Amino acid sequence: MSIHLVPKETLGQKTFTGHEVLADLQARSLRYAKLQRALILGNAYHHKVRIVYQLQNGDVEQVETTVWEADDYYISLKGGQVIPVKSISSVEF
Repeated sequence: MSIHLVPKETLGQKTFTGHEVLADLQARSLRYAKLQRALILGNAYHHKVRIVYQLQNGDVEQVETTVWEADDYYISLKGGQVIPVKSISSVEF
């Protein structure tokens, strides 16, 4: 299965999954740690990361962008786009 890279500007038109995509508690903890690292890299160095997420229809996509804010529920990206944390399956540096 190929995962399509999409422009961050299209995220506002997406409907993200309503359920948690990571079943394992350890995987969720690792995702949280990676999002915190992405936040530091984004704010301090304007470093982009690749975020893989799932949509409500089951499609999996990825976006390459800078993370500006992150909490337990959402991340905010450069350009004002947001992604629910529970729909993110991986963060790649």
